[in-house]
Amino acid sequence: MKRIGMLTSGGDCQALNAAMRGVAKTLFNAKEDVEIYGFLDGYRGLIYGKFRMLTTADFSGILTKGGTILGSSRTPFKLMRDPDENGLNKVEAMKQNYYKLQLDCLVILGGNGTHKTANLLKDEGLNVITLPKTIDNDLWGTDMTFGFQSAVDIATDAIDKIHTTAASHGRVFIVEVMGHKVGFLTLNAGIAGGADIILLPEIPYDIDKIVDAIKLRHDRGSRFTILAVAEGAISKEDAKLSKKEYKKKLENSIYPSVSYEIAARIEKKSGMEVRVTVPGHTQRGGGPCPYDRVFASRLGSEAGKLILKGEYGFMVGYKNREIVKVPLEDVAGKLKMVDPKSSIVKEAKLLGISFGD
Repeated sequence: MKRIGMLTSGGDCQALNAAMRGVAKTLFNAKEDVEIYGFLDGYRGLIYGKFRMLTTADFSGILTKGGTILGSSRTPFKLMRDPDENGLNKVEAMKQNYYKLQLDCLVILGGNGTHKTANLLKDEGLNVITLPKTIDNDLWGTDMTFGFQSAVDIATDAIDKIHTTAASHGRVFIVEVMGHKVGFLTLNAGIAGGADIILLPEIPYDIDKIVDAIKLRHDRGSRFTILAVAEGAISKEDAKLSKKEYKKKLENSIYPSVSYEIAARIEKKSGMEVRVTVPGHTQRGGGPCPYDRVFASRLGSEAGKLILKGEYGFMVGYKNREIVKVPLEDVAGKLKMVDPKSSIVKEAKLLGISFGD
């Protein structure tokens, strides 16, 4: 008998259900006795013992379903060692619930913070396998995360739709794309959507360079300009501030987000009309695209195979077009960021895209 625990932690995204389905179908098809316990609302379920047994029926019809059938929550890693409001030791509680159910393994689906806690549990002696979930594609040790391509499709569609109204009114449009620390989503959606300017957290911008790029397009006869701006885009001036100073500046800002500040600065310097569109959480919503359905299914299947072989302590990742297993300690606490000197950035610049630098 194999007893498996499963949970989804952090922000939701497309293909979480597809990945869990991949794990479950692989285990159920192995002709072994298997029990799968789904912990509800992420690590909270594991901490407080909230779970339900999942059957084959639970995994039927969820390949194309967005979100997560188990629910999710954010439980910051930095607070994991701190007792809760009632004095409960969260780490010990998770271990006790793991052992109480006599689990052979815990399958954890999540992003950076999730993997830090997963590695903590592994170091505490639990058998853990993880799957890389995030629309930001910022997990170390894998070339791709599931949810990323679906989010790229949605963000690209938003940019596509802005083109017609921008051209009709002859305006400058900013489309704010998700990504506080990492710009893979904005970079890919910006290129795919034909954005003229792309602003990323990894490449601090100069507002004068942005205005120059807009004016150059105008002088060449273009009636409009579209900017794809990551929500974590930062100016060269702000990049020189300490984290504490920059956080204070954001707290005291009169603007809802960085895109509105950029819009105001462009209007002031150029006299042009600027509009901001924020697709927001739609980028994480809806069903997974076909790529993510296939990709998440493959990752889930490989996780199931590792469980059957008794190989634990790994994240199932993707390297050089192959599914691989990556030691959890090599993943936890590391962030994969856009390299400003990478070939994709250089190629985007050859296409005439400005990064404001």
